Formats: sequence, structure tokens, C-alpha cells
Amino acid sequence: MQAMAQTDLEEQIAHLTRSVDELSDIVAQQATELALAQKRIAMLMEREASREFEGGGSVPLADQKPPHW
Repeated sequence: MQAMAQTDLEEQIAHLTRSVDELSDIVAQQATELALAQKRIAMLMEREASREFEGGGSVPLADQKPPHW
């Protein structure tokens, strides 16, 4: 009976280890994707601010408060 319990525990540990490894890979992939998305957003914000400034505005509209404030 003890050997059967030990086998069950070893199977559970193997399953949990595999699950943790898979989740770790997913988290690493999501971190990479998030970093890329943040870089792209920053690039787009800079591009839009430059475009607004070149359009004749002295301050990019993204940095101004709306008129109702």
C-alpha cells in the first residue's frame, strides 16, 4: 500500500512539474509580447506627438488637457 501511495505521489509531482514548466514558458512568452507592445505604443506616441507638433501646434495635443477641464 505504501509503494502505491509513493507511486501516486511521484506521478502527481511529475504532472505538477510539467504544469509549472508550461506555465513558466507561457509567462515568459507573455512578458516578451508585453515588452514589444509597450515599445510599439511608445513609438506610436512619439510619432503622433511629432506629427502634432509639425502640424503647427506648439504643444502636442496628447500633452494638453481637454477644454472642459
